Amino acid sequence: MTAPTFQLTVYGTPAPQGSKNRNAHGALYESSAAVKPWREAVKFAALDALTHDTQWRPLDEAVRLDVVFTVKRPKHHYGTGRNAGVLKPSAPCFPTGKPDLDKLVRSTQDALTDAGVLADDSCVTAVFAAKAYVLTGTDALSHPGAVLRIWSQPNVSKEPQP
Repeated sequence: MTAPTFQLTVYGTPAPQGSKNRNAHGALYESSAAVKPWREAVKFAALDALTHDTQWRPLDEAVRLDVVFTVKRPKHHYGTGRNAGVLKPSAPCFPTGKPDLDKLVRSTQDALTDAGVLADDSCVTAVFAAKAYVLTGTDALSHPGAVLRIWSQPNVSKEPQP
């Protein structure tokens, strides 16, 4: 497999791009207060990575996005008292609760667009996304965050020739 066109590691608590609400004056705002810090973390990490590439132009061709979100285990996965640091046998291996994976991808794609990595998030034609607990698998980080890789998709013939 070829090297990714762009890759990035972001630290922070992944947050979903949720619904929008209206205040009493009719202005829209995010229903999740955590989405702004997450989008800022992704944006600033991307901008920092792009400062080293003076020739960078936002990607406007078809791309594939691979992202692994690392989330912290809830406290109830661990024992209490002298077993406070011991994982319970009943603790799940994978984070199946909130936040929803598709909403995490939405907030991350929006941040990549804001940072100038993507010209528009509509150029993402394929997505591989996963959630993992801290240090529990490939690309799982030691702290909450995400590992992102973007590959340019090959431009194959649009229609078969007779």
